[in-house]
Amino acid sequence: MQEKISMDAAHDFEAKMPLSRKIPLGLQHVFAMFVGNLTPLLIIMGACGIAGGEFADLQVSVLQNAMFVAGVVTLVQLFSIGPIGGKVPIIMGTSSGFIGVFNSVAATMGGGVIAYGAIMGASILGGLFETVLGFFLKPLRKFFPAVVTGTVVLSIGLSLISVGINSFGGGNSAKDFGSMENLLLALFVLVVILVVKHGCKGFLGSSAIFVGIIAGYIAAIIMGFVLPTTAVDADGVEFTKAWVLNWDKVAQASWFAIPKLMPVKPVFDLRAILPVLVMFIVTAVETVGDISGVMEGGMGREATDKELSGGVACDGLGSSFAALFGVLPNTSFSQNVGLVTMTKVVNRGALSVGAIFLILCGLIPKLGAIVSIMPQSVLGGAAVMMFSSIVISGIQLITKEEMTPRNLTIVSVALGVGYGMGANMTILAQAPQAVQLIFGGSGIVPAAFVAILLNIVLPKDKKNEA
Repeated sequence: MQEKISMDAAHDFEAKMPLSRKIPLGLQHVFAMFVGNLTPLLIIMGACGIAGGEFADLQVSVLQNAMFVAGVVTLVQLFSIGPIGGKVPIIMGTSSGFIGVFNSVAATMGGGVIAYGAIMGASILGGLFETVLGFFLKPLRKFFPAVVTGTVVLSIGLSLISVGINSFGGGNSAKDFGSMENLLLALFVLVVILVVKHGCKGFLGSSAIFVGIIAGYIAAIIMGFVLPTTAVDADGVEFTKAWVLNWDKVAQASWFAIPKLMPVKPVFDLRAILPVLVMFIVTAVETVGDISGVMEGGMGREATDKELSGGVACDGLGSSFAALFGVLPNTSFSQNVGLVTMTKVVNRGALSVGAIFLILCGLIPKLGAIVSIMPQSVLGGAAVMMFSSIVISGIQLITKEEMTPRNLTIVSVALGVGYGMGANMTILAQAPQAVQLIFGGSGIVPAAFVAILLNIVLPKDKKNEA
């Protein structure tokens, strides 16, 4: 009986739960997003030429700040401060959607600390702009009926599936990408998750992702004892295999560190500000999609105006807050939307434990190091299932309304033309750079643009007008 009450609480946003139940349910969110939270920073700092060498301490400080900021902004999203925060089961983290435009800014400004400072300055202003946009979201809601938000959610899920498969193979930057060891480790994690999710009831079934990832760590440790941990590439250079756990990283990490405010001085430059402002409009649309997806998939209903408005405002203010700590914009994390839609665990207390653990990772680097050494293939075993769940949430949203010829046209053209063009970057190679930056890459933005446009221009069904 106690088990049933506890699981009912896990599926209730505001219910009380014992800490022993909250911890594993919260930690699986951290495992799901930890690598994705740091990767954009590594890419952009590398593009600015401030990764490693004389900037090694700066990079470590910014990565530490990224975990701290993600935890703080997630708590604001979960509990809200006035109108800031949607009180929705969303985990916040460093956005990868800005990578294209930030790479362009770095190239335009010649890289260096000045270019990174310009990215921070543009993020501060862009975040404030998105916050204001959030307050005016209610009159704009008519542009986001279920068929539009469902198409955006579906596009988010489709764009993440390739990310999950890349992790499944060990990470496409790994020299042993797609090796049998990586594939079998990912497959083992996926099988464990399936067995636990569908073979166990109650609390354990909802902790399937956590159990699968812990099983993956144990499997990787055992593999390290019985299999060679290094190999030689085509050039004869020896490398460490991607599934090997790097415990030296944990040993070298410090026990305590205080996050540094403004490790990089913000610079306000129009060359960075203008393109970044456009991307903040784009990320607001994605956040609407994420919140719609998590409410539909996790709670079985559409998001309210207040939830969407508060969520987008938190997205914006959280991004400005992140920039003060030298971190890229913080937005809703689609990976965790997939986890919520798969497990149906929406309990605010459980998610807040994950947020607190992120803050602790920012204060206690050793904790962060333990999570950061997780093999990509372990994450991939969980990711392919989580990300596919977002696709299903998108379909559920789309089919909430009758699939009239008009709605079928919106979905099919948005996915075929919009998502298709965005997902195949080469087709935009001859387009202006601004178009490439905004519409190229994931396919989410062009699909959303086409869906919104068609929803405006196509005549409404006569039945709906009556």
